Amino acid sequence: MAVRKLILIYVILLNVLIIALALIFTSSWYWLLVVTGPLALMALYHSIQTKHAILRNYPLIGYFRYFFESIRPELRQYFWESDTDGKPFNRRQRSIVYQRAKNERETVAFGMQTDPQAIGNEWVAHSVFPCHIKNHDLRTLVGNAQCKKPYSLSVFNISAMSYGALSKTAITALNKGAALQNFAHNTGEGGISEFHNSGGDLIWQVGTGYFGCRDKDGNFDPELYREKTAQENVKMIELKLSQGAKPGHGGILPAAKNTPEIAAIRHVTPGTDVMSPPAHSAFSNPDEMVQFIQRMRELSGYKPVGFKICIGDKQEFIDICQAMQINQIYPDFISIDGSEGGTGAAPLEFTDNIGMPLYDALTFVTKTLISFGIKKHIKIIVSSRIVTGFDLLKAIALGADACYSARGMMFALGCIQALKCNEDICPVGVATQKPHLYKGLDVNDKYVRVAQFHRNTLRATVEIMEACGFRTLDDVTAEKFFRKVDNRTTLSFQEIYFGQQGKLINSHTDFEVQEKIYS
Repeated sequence: MAVRKLILIYVILLNVLIIALALIFTSSWYWLLVVTGPLALMALYHSIQTKHAILRNYPLIGYFRYFFESIRPELRQYFWESDTDGKPFNRRQRSIVYQRAKNERETVAFGMQTDPQAIGNEWVAHSVFPCHIKNHDLRTLVGNAQCKKPYSLSVFNISAMSYGALSKTAITALNKGAALQNFAHNTGEGGISEFHNSGGDLIWQVGTGYFGCRDKDGNFDPELYREKTAQENVKMIELKLSQGAKPGHGGILPAAKNTPEIAAIRHVTPGTDVMSPPAHSAFSNPDEMVQFIQRMRELSGYKPVGFKICIGDKQEFIDICQAMQINQIYPDFISIDGSEGGTGAAPLEFTDNIGMPLYDALTFVTKTLISFGIKKHIKIIVSSRIVTGFDLLKAIALGADACYSARGMMFALGCIQALKCNEDICPVGVATQKPHLYKGLDVNDKYVRVAQFHRNTLRATVEIMEACGFRTLDDVTAEKFFRKVDNRTTLSFQEIYFGQQGKLINSHTDFEVQEKIYS
């Protein structure tokens, strides 16, 4: 006999027994029906429903499966996960952010926990003659000869996260933290809200939806754009082509997060799912794109303008470089997002299987810009899982001039990697629009943590530079970083990414190679 039938029979018999006992002895027995009655109804319902096979076959104990599945992430994270487990960030990575944000002890005891012989292990060559660096405020100047208002950018900044994806308290804390420590805050493509205007410098991101500078049909509105870029705190403008977590897909704002306030900022209808188009309507080819960048630069009063891209088809980026060269129009910067990049909501296939990983993309872009002779005009900013000083220096060694961090800054706000960003139920109030949740995030406490995380990460970066004898960022080169590539071989980043056919002399200042390294 099927289990579901046995359970149904047993529960019915139990209820009959309780009724009999109540009739024979005392009516107090009827109170047990408060428990057994609903169980009988549940067993009866699940014996005839067809949606859930587990509950149909196991009408009562099947609920245990759903219960334990619902708390599986918490069980894994708090009880079974080791310090080096956990995705996309392990416990050690999260802990170092928490410690630096809180200004707490960040040292570890008893040696390394990772396996130095494991394939993929990375390290940097130190010097027996360490140096001393007085200035811990590492910066790069963004703005080429076509820009009239260059900006001194910190090498470590807040990556693109829109108001809407993040709460008002989270955005306010990030911006105030940026102001306190003098680094930049990328708005994300959701537009500039009042919470972005808390004293911090802004990099305004303009995506395919043109939120904040769109007309009623969703097309680019030059006058609205001019108005927004006239703000003193808008220091740079970033044209978003694609992002690592969902390249070619466009952003997603669930209806639950699209409040009337957010809709007014974005110029969209409240309470609806807002999907950014995959492609821009203002241009459709590389020539039109670089001309649009020049138009954006002119409308902004010649502030630095660049574009953000996740590399996919290499030929398309080559075509963009050719268009720059032909039109003699050079963006002031290019932001490169690796496929490891995070997002609050994206289809699984886009997150896991589309786009080029960061370090492959970064070196490809670096080599391509150098081969066209245009790297001297363009600074490179990168993002994707950058939370430590070592992460920063790896990117710089491969050609980056500055870095963004999104999830690192979220950890500084108190993010616990609950992986609920797309459900509007973030337990710490970072990625939610629910007042009872975001009010739990205290701005006055968290903005200080954001600033301290930035300051302590740059301090750690400088300490690594000193240990390696890197007196300036220009001394950070690919041949000083190494990776275990198989059981017997360790290669430098120079050998892995740039090969032997040409040596990258200095991607930050010289912009020349001993022989052409890209074909």
